[in-house]
Amino acid sequence: MKKQIIALLTLSLVAALAATGCKGKKNVPVTKFPAGTSGTASSGGRDTTTDTAGTVQTPPGPAASNVGGTDVNPMALPDPKGLDGMTPDREIFKANTVYFDFDMATIRASEHSKIDEVAKVLKARPNTKLQIEGHCDERGTEEYNRALGERRALAIRDYLMKNSGIAGERIFTISFGEDKPAVPGHNEAAWAKNRRGEFILYSPKQ
Repeated sequence: MKKQIIALLTLSLVAALAATGCKGKKNVPVTKFPAGTSGTASSGGRDTTTDTAGTVQTPPGPAASNVGGTDVNPMALPDPKGLDGMTPDREIFKANTVYFDFDMATIRASEHSKIDEVAKVLKARPNTKLQIEGHCDERGTEEYNRALGERRALAIRDYLMKNSGIAGERIFTISFGEDKPAVPGHNEAAWAKNRRGEFILYSPKQ
C-alpha cells in the first residue's frame, strides 16, 4: 500500500514540473513562403518586404528632384490643357516623322537626326510647345497597340529632354495606337510606315 502511495505522489510531482516548464514557452507565429521564394510579398503588383516586426515595407516610387523646396519629377507629363488656346502646325515637322521597328519602342540611331532637328526649332522658339503622337501598325490588339504607341511617344520625349535639354513641361504625348494609319494596306510596306511617331508644333495665337 505504501509503495502505491509513493508511486502516485511521484507521478503527480513529475506532471506538475512538466506543466510548469511548458508555461515558460511562447507561441511565435512563423510566416511561411513557398519553396524557392524569398521572404517577399506582393502588393498591387509592386514588390514589398516584410521586416522582423511584421511591418510591410513598400519601396519608394521614382525619385523626384527637389527644386525650390518642392518635389518635382522631371519626367512627369504636363496637363494636356496646357495646349489650350494654342495653334497647331502639323506640316513643319512632316519630314521628321520617326519610324520604329516591329513591336519596338526603341529609337533607331538613324532617326536621331530627325529629333535633333525638332529640338533646334523648339530652342529657337521658346514660346512653342510640342505634341508627339505615337502610332502602330494594325497587328496586335487595340489595347496593346495603344500602350505601344504611348511608349513610342514617351521614348521620343525622353530623348528630347535628355539629349537636347528641352523642358518636359513643353512636351506632350498622345497615342492613337492603330487607329490612324499613314498608309492603308496589309503588308510590310504599309506597316513600316505606320509604326511611327509624329510631331505637332503648337504656337501661341497671334
